Amino acid sequence: MSKTPVVKPFWDAPTGSWQYVFHDPETMKGAIVDPVLDFDPNAGAIATKNADMILDYIRETGIEIVWILDTHPHADHFSAASYLKSQLGAPTAIGEKVVGVQKLWKEIYNLPDDFATDGSQWDHLFADGDTFMVGEVPVRVIFSPGHTLASVTYVAGDAAFVHDTLMMPDSGSSRADFPGGSSRELYDSIERILALPDETRVFVGHDYRPNGREALCEASVADHKAANIHFRDAPSEADYRAVRDARDATLPLPKLMLAALQINIRGGRKPAAEDNARSYLKIPLDYFEPR
Repeated sequence: MSKTPVVKPFWDAPTGSWQYVFHDPETMKGAIVDPVLDFDPNAGAIATKNADMILDYIRETGIEIVWILDTHPHADHFSAASYLKSQLGAPTAIGEKVVGVQKLWKEIYNLPDDFATDGSQWDHLFADGDTFMVGEVPVRVIFSPGHTLASVTYVAGDAAFVHDTLMMPDSGSSRADFPGGSSRELYDSIERILALPDETRVFVGHDYRPNGREALCEASVADHKAANIHFRDAPSEADYRAVRDARDATLPLPKLMLAALQINIRGGRKPAAEDNARSYLKIPLDYFEPR
């Protein structure tokens, strides 16, 4: 079996997000991970520049996409999963705990009773330990809560798509202060990721370019053990949580969070159009404390 997929990263500078296509070079079957749907908050306008760039790459290389995967409902960008399904016909998937995120944000947004919180907006919900194939590349799902209560990691051969768990080694780890987040659970999730073989390629979901360096997306498990600023000294859970919680207390909420979650709990779809055939986003006033 081929266990080394070809990984192509795509950078979205406005949100600091990494999105990926990986494929089996023997069968040319592939999957998309965490695609971005462009959103201009000033104009309230959605566009498909990022997703179309992914489509161009897929068509140019002859990859057959068999899965469109999200690691969690994102708070900093809209998911392009639904749009890409409309273009490619491939099934969409996310972790099964997304139903908890849907229930949580249904209450925050005061959504109508008929808003489904059963994950039916995706074609498939993965449980911890589930496995599937992309061509001849085996993929294993690891439940990775902490950043959100629904986050998962996809380990595709020797490549792990960890999204908002680890950052690049010089940035440490991701925040754990969103509704449903937990620094204790994030510590446990990262410990599971760092238990993967040292040569595992770790692909992160964000990079904010500390000190103005170029945007980076890949480091090995060994790199993180040796150099990750939050894990290189093998901290105890208590020590890690103290650092993570103190840092999170200083961070503003993501600029797009209140817009993005109501798209992403719908699997990347807009709210149903109103009687003028136009969709609208809701902002819950005074639910969150200013930071």
